[in-house]
Amino acid sequence: MTIFRALLVLALLALYPFAWAAELEPTPTAAAPAQPAVRADFTVATRKVFVFRSTLDGHSPQDRLEAAQRRLDKALSGKGPQRTATRQLAQGSQVLLDGAPLFLVTPNDINALAGDTPHDVAQDSARKLERALAARREASDPRVLVEAAALCMAATLAYVVVLRALVLLRSAVKSRFERLLGVRLARVSFRNVRLLDAQLYVSFLRQVTMAVVWGLRLLATYIWISFLLGEFAYTRSWGEWLKGYLVEMAVGIGQSMAAAIPGLLVVLVIAALARLVMLTAASVFKRVESGELQVGWLDQDTAAPTRRLVNLVIGLFALAMSYPYLPGSHTAAFQGVTVLAGLMVSIGASSIVAQGAAGLILMYTRSLRKGEYVRVGDKEGTVVDMGMFETRLRTGSGEEVLMPNAWVLSNTTSNFSRDGVTEDGFVTEVKVTVGYDTPWRTVHALLDDAAAATQGIAAEPEPFIVQSALSDFYIEYRLCAHSSADSPRGRAEVRNALHQNVLDVFDAAGVRLTSPHFHHVALQNGRK
Repeated sequence: MTIFRALLVLALLALYPFAWAAELEPTPTAAAPAQPAVRADFTVATRKVFVFRSTLDGHSPQDRLEAAQRRLDKALSGKGPQRTATRQLAQGSQVLLDGAPLFLVTPNDINALAGDTPHDVAQDSARKLERALAARREASDPRVLVEAAALCMAATLAYVVVLRALVLLRSAVKSRFERLLGVRLARVSFRNVRLLDAQLYVSFLRQVTMAVVWGLRLLATYIWISFLLGEFAYTRSWGEWLKGYLVEMAVGIGQSMAAAIPGLLVVLVIAALARLVMLTAASVFKRVESGELQVGWLDQDTAAPTRRLVNLVIGLFALAMSYPYLPGSHTAAFQGVTVLAGLMVSIGASSIVAQGAAGLILMYTRSLRKGEYVRVGDKEGTVVDMGMFETRLRTGSGEEVLMPNAWVLSNTTSNFSRDGVTEDGFVTEVKVTVGYDTPWRTVHALLDDAAAATQGIAAEPEPFIVQSALSDFYIEYRLCAHSSADSPRGRAEVRNALHQNVLDVFDAAGVRLTSPHFHHVALQNGRK
C-alpha cells in the first residue's frame, strides 16, 4: 500500500508540475508577480465586459469577479445616473460606476504582446459596461419592447415574402432557361445530327438553380434571425455577433479574392509567354517538317516528335513557374493532393513511360519511318503511323496491326524499303526449295522469268537470286526484287502476283517445289 501511494504521488508530480510548484512557493504579495489562474468573465446583460485573468492580493479571478458583481449590484440599487469612468492607479487602471470603484485592470489581466495597456483596456471595458447598462434599462421599458415586437413581426412578414419570391424566381428561371436551352441546343448539329442532349443540360440547370435558391434562403434566414436577436436588449449581443460574423466572412472572402488577383495575373502572364514560345517553336518545326527549312540535327521525321517534346517541356516549366502564384498552393491540402497525384502517376504510369521512351528511341534512331515496308517479329506490312506509344502496320490484306513501341524495340526489325539502291518502293523476296537433281542455273532462269512476268516488279535494278542454304536434301533459293508500289494494298498484290508466277513457271517447266526429303517420306508412306 505504501508503494502504491508513492507511485500516485510521483504521477501527480508528473502531471501537475506547475500546480505542485505553486503550493511549495509562499503566498504572493502585491509586489510579487501574479501566478497563472483560471479566468473569470464579467458579464452584464449577456455582454462580456471584462475578463479577470490574474490573482490580486491573494484573491483569485473568481473572487475578483464576485466582488465586482457585488459592487455593481450596490451601485445599481442606488438609482444613480449609471455613468462610467476610469482612474489611473499605481497597480493599474480602475473602472468606476457613478464615481464608485467597480474593478481594477492590472498589467497581468491584459495581453501586453498585442500592444494592450491597462488604461486602454479599462476604457474599452467602461464603454462595454455603459452599453450593457443601456440595454438593461431598455429591456425594462414596455414601449421599447412593443416597438421591437412590431419590428420583428414586420421582419418576419418580409422574410416570408422573400422566401415566396425565391420560389417564384426559381420557377421563372427554370422555365425560361429550359426554353432557351431547348431552342439553342437544337441548333447545334453536325451533318444534320444533333450533338447535344438538351435534357441533360436542363437537369443540370435545375440542380444549379436549386442550389442557388437554397443558398439565398439560408442567407435570408441568417439575416432574419440576427435582426430578431438584435431588436431585444438581452439578445442584442448575439445578434451583433451574428452580423459581425457575416460581415467578417464577407470581408474575408473579398480580401482573399483581392489577394488572389495579383497571383492570377502573374499566372496569366506566364501562360501567355509560354503560349507565345510554343507558337514560335511550332512555326519553326512545321517548316522543318515540310522541308522548307534544313537543320543539321533535325529532319522531317523527327520534327513532329521534337515539337511535341518542346511543347511538353515548355508547359511543365510554365506550370512550375506559376505554381507558387496559384491560390491555395501554399496550403497543406493543396500540397497533399499534389503529392498524391504525383505518387499515383509515378506508380500507375510506369508502362506508359516505358512505351513513350521506346517511341522516342524509335523516332530519333530512325529505325522506322512512315510509309516504309518492314517486318517486325512475325508481323509484316507498311508503316502507316508512328505514335508516342504504338506503331501501326497495314498488311494490305484487310488488317491493321497495332504494336506497342516497347515490343517493337525488343524485336528484330527488317526494313525492305532501305536497300541503298532506290529511294522509292520496297524489296520483296520469295524463298523456294528445290532438290539437287535440278541444276541451279535452271532454277535461276525460272525465277527470273517469274519476276519478269510479274507486273509491278521493277526492271532496274534487276532482280537477283541468292542461294541462301545448302541443306541435306534441297537447296534454298531466295529471289529479291524491287517494286515501286507505295500503298499497302499494292504491295500485297505485287507479292501475291509474284508467288503465282513462280508457281506457274515452275509447273510449266516440270520442276517440283517440294523438297526431296518430304517427297521420299511420302513415297514410303504410299508403299506402306
